Amino acid sequence: MSEQRSIGVARRLLHALLGHHVTDVVLAPGSRSAPLALAFHAAEQAGRIRLHVRVDEREAGFLALGLARTSHRVVPVVTTSGTAVANLHPAMLEALHAGVGVLAVTADRPARLRGTGANQTTVQPGIFPGVAYTDRVKGLLGVARPDAPGHLNLELDEPLVESVDWSLDRDPDALMLGRVGSWREPGVLTTLDLGPRTVVLAGDDSGARARVLAREAGWPLLAEPTSGSRTGGALSTYRLLLGHEPLAGRVERVVSFGHPTLSRPVTRLLARADVDVVHVGTQATFPVPAGPRVTFVDDVAAGSVDDPAWLQEWTDADARVQRAVDALLADHPDSGLAVARTVAEALPPDGLLVVGASQPIRDLDVVARPWTVGERRYVVANRGLAGIDGTVSTAVGAALARDSSWALALMGDLTFLHGSNGMLIGPDEPRPDLTVVVVNDDGGAIFSTLEQGGPEHADAFERVFATPTGADLGALCAGYRVAHRRVEPAGLAAALALPTGGLEVVEVVLRRDDRRALDAALRSATAAALADD
Repeated sequence: MSEQRSIGVARRLLHALLGHHVTDVVLAPGSRSAPLALAFHAAEQAGRIRLHVRVDEREAGFLALGLARTSHRVVPVVTTSGTAVANLHPAMLEALHAGVGVLAVTADRPARLRGTGANQTTVQPGIFPGVAYTDRVKGLLGVARPDAPGHLNLELDEPLVESVDWSLDRDPDALMLGRVGSWREPGVLTTLDLGPRTVVLAGDDSGARARVLAREAGWPLLAEPTSGSRTGGALSTYRLLLGHEPLAGRVERVVSFGHPTLSRPVTRLLARADVDVVHVGTQATFPVPAGPRVTFVDDVAAGSVDDPAWLQEWTDADARVQRAVDALLADHPDSGLAVARTVAEALPPDGLLVVGASQPIRDLDVVARPWTVGERRYVVANRGLAGIDGTVSTAVGAALARDSSWALALMGDLTFLHGSNGMLIGPDEPRPDLTVVVVNDDGGAIFSTLEQGGPEHADAFERVFATPTGADLGALCAGYRVAHRRVEPAGLAAALALPTGGLEVVEVVLRRDDRRALDAALRSATAAALADD
């Protein structure tokens, strides 16, 4: 492959992406990807794209994920060859399972060098199983979609750089990728009969469809915080209500949207052998193996409004449990639940909130009251595979891609530490206005609430599950030159009312040894509130 060929590949790629309305590109620099780096730098200088340069490929991948998630556009992430490519895998897996348009553009050595001891050479084609793949710029239309990840692997031979005049006229042959909506063909509409006691379940990224169906049919709406449907008449304590057998046990049908994975009560409901389930989607977004009573559909509607008595039972129960939760929070103002409530209440209309996929999103699920329709907040979490990695970079990307009134992130200390390189942003790079609230209980609080948090595992728990680190988050932030404030839980609301601007971290230090007891108290309060049912 000649020098002109390498530059020619970079030129064709640049024109193709500009024609596809790509607006942001993430670059993790390296030698083999030099022609691509020069092309995208020239495009930024001409005002055609916004370039984001990172030195950590894993964080670059999650930055692209956050940008793509909230912009609903394809976002390329460019790397050099070798282990640099492998470091994209966590973000590509999340994009695959969440349906997000991250395009991995990986520079490669010529194929003749594979199987030799050539430096930084491995088998890169197909390195991301399940992700659409091409090795030609002309193949982009088949792999670059706003609602799915893709992989373009480009073999570039030496020499890799030369001085060229980067012409940025539009390529008339470039095809448009468009936005997510252009990929969703109208499906078959299924009209549901009334009569069975039905609840509507809105999982991650459901959009407003679940809320609209619940309103039109008069059915209870159980909406996860990241569903996009937690507005209006959604039940804020639905997860606790699902643990109340006299009420939840009477459910006869569930209509589910999105990707519901957040809580065990929800997955148990979807797995019940005595409940019909209508899922808008496929097995890929349904969290349990589909049994004979599960039906996958393209879209649903209700013929008319159902008997209001069923909905009233749920709304009455929700109101009673809400009062119990409020009383519990008043008694435990220094809890993760109280912090999640404070963050939810601080988020203004049209605000963005990115939440860590572990305990904070579950706390938010219990305490976040539904927002007013028309004043929705955009709540995002990496729920495709629900990993904690890359959350800081996801939040940075999401904030940079969305023109919101304010951007917040909420995560635990382990999630923050795992992705701390997301704060490694060079002086010439775009920086978000983002406040990251870190709930620092020095370890994994979520394990306290699971089986391994039981007393029979007490000897092993701290070391192999809770994993305390004793890290100094303030010193860490100082090393990254990121603003840091440490506040008491009682001072969090005031701190959030006065953001410093730019990227900042607000650390809230909590206890963790009482978390299991707090969860037990929450269940007891729910049972007491519903004792007459």
